[in-house]
Amino acid sequence: MEILISLFVCTLNPKTSLTPLKTIPKCRESNSFRNSQNFAIKSFFSFFSSVSKTPNTNSIFLNYLIETVNIPKSRALVISNKCPPIKSLQNPQNVRQFLHSVGFSDTHIQLAVYRKPTILFADVNKTLKPKIGHFQQLGLVGSDLGKFISNYPTVLTASLERKLIPCVEILKKILAEDSNNEDLIRVIRRMSWNLVMDTEKSGLLRNIEYLKSCGIVGSQLSRLLVRQTRLFCFKEPKLRHLVSRLLEMGFSTNSRMFVYGLHALSCLSEETFDRKLELFRSYGFSKEEFMEMFRRAPGILKSSEERLKSGLEFFLKEIEFEKAVLVHIPVCLTLSIENRVIPRYRVFQIVTSRGMLKKGWSFPSFLISSEENFLKKFVLSFGDDAEELLRAYKGHKLGSSSGEQLLH
Repeated sequence: MEILISLFVCTLNPKTSLTPLKTIPKCRESNSFRNSQNFAIKSFFSFFSSVSKTPNTNSIFLNYLIETVNIPKSRALVISNKCPPIKSLQNPQNVRQFLHSVGFSDTHIQLAVYRKPTILFADVNKTLKPKIGHFQQLGLVGSDLGKFISNYPTVLTASLERKLIPCVEILKKILAEDSNNEDLIRVIRRMSWNLVMDTEKSGLLRNIEYLKSCGIVGSQLSRLLVRQTRLFCFKEPKLRHLVSRLLEMGFSTNSRMFVYGLHALSCLSEETFDRKLELFRSYGFSKEEFMEMFRRAPGILKSSEERLKSGLEFFLKEIEFEKAVLVHIPVCLTLSIENRVIPRYRVFQIVTSRGMLKKGWSFPSFLISSEENFLKKFVLSFGDDAEELLRAYKGHKLGSSSGEQLLH
């Protein structure tokens, strides 16, 4: 070893003879040279150490990951080095065969193993079958099941009795009217990380009880769970802060808009909220008017700033709406200007110019009507003018046969 080091030092200083390292006389080299020499020696030791390391003893498993499961070599090396050496591939093969039998594709298995390699060593009969069976009973089957597990394979390592079943049962109680489990499956996909946690530690039960104490029960609670699942996984102080902000904004827990306000507020940061407030102020609205609009139509906060600005420009500047109209019917600002507002405004202009506007009709009433009611009430009811109104509404998007179908 000493000879090797001496040889190495000689390469650093050609004037140095092949003297053992301990007998090399001190030199008056510069600090920079001394530093470079020390660095080189350290690099040499590092190299010497690396080449003397024991080779991967899990070569059978490594090859299996690369060639059969299609795991990239860099990731496969990490996985195989962390796993104890195995003499047989029987269990990984059994797991892969089982997952294929329940509808997993090769890609699903690849992603699942990439994210949670230990599932290859799970007991198929004792561990995997009961958990897979549980999700199948809920309605997650075939490729949908494969996609879910490949995204969140940790659910296969969580306790079925202590974590998965208790959490699912809590959700089912809230979604009591969900007879075909469509909403339940949607929530499970969004709450997958919560399934592997103890229901007490995750705060799920505490948040549910707190929301109930705020008057959010029954269909309102289930609607909130489906639309804003992550809100149920908030830390309790954060959830209480959101509710407190809503109350300060004038929402009442007795109002059916309370749950929509909570949903909207949880979707954006306080900075984004303030930025949207300033946008409305720039168009002449006061903070109180903005809050009134938010209480009437919480969904306006979920609209992008670009859509809000486009709506404000159109209503206030192009067709010169009074601000009071938007304060009273703020939902107008959540509608698509190009696909809904402008096409219906064209119809409104024709009806108004020809004196066909009936008592009680206004442009907002044109806007908030459903597609079916709008066509029936404001287009097809005008007989001879219906075709022209329909073409004004549909514009270039109206196909040659579409008009015939709507007019007959």
